[in-house]
Amino acid sequence: MNLEFYKNQALLKQKEHKKFLESLKKKPPKNLDYTVQETHDQVFEKIDCLQCANCCKTTGPLFTPKDTERIAKHLKMKVADFEYKFLRTDEDHDQVLQDLPCWFLNEDNSCSIYEIRPKACREFPHTDRKKIYQINHLTIQNTVVCPAAFEFVERLQKSLEKK
Repeated sequence: MNLEFYKNQALLKQKEHKKFLESLKKKPPKNLDYTVQETHDQVFEKIDCLQCANCCKTTGPLFTPKDTERIAKHLKMKVADFEYKFLRTDEDHDQVLQDLPCWFLNEDNSCSIYEIRPKACREFPHTDRKKIYQINHLTIQNTVVCPAAFEFVERLQKSLEKK
């Protein structure tokens, strides 16, 4: 997977994508949630995250208190020890990874804590969400990191232009 190509395309099309996503916010088409889910499913039939894992290599998830508790318990650690070893508080006062790539990313791009991974990881790139226009800023950011997010916006745009 050519990550540099996708990143460059996302940056080139950022204005166009922003305009498109803003139009969804101003006047959501009928059955938008259905079209979003259908588009998400089509994209993930073609794109295999294990071929990429760019999100795990370049952007860290937010860890909710529930995530931290669940993962610490799984690792048989005290929450405070887990936080000290793996996390830091960022400028928004969120708990995030101290370093990237993610500590839990295996060499084959799989996740060593996949079944109990943080909520942010489970939901990334957020392209199967209802009322997708509520996270336009996040979708635009994600197109630069995630080939699937880029493909999602491209396909959604084409799909809605047909209607």
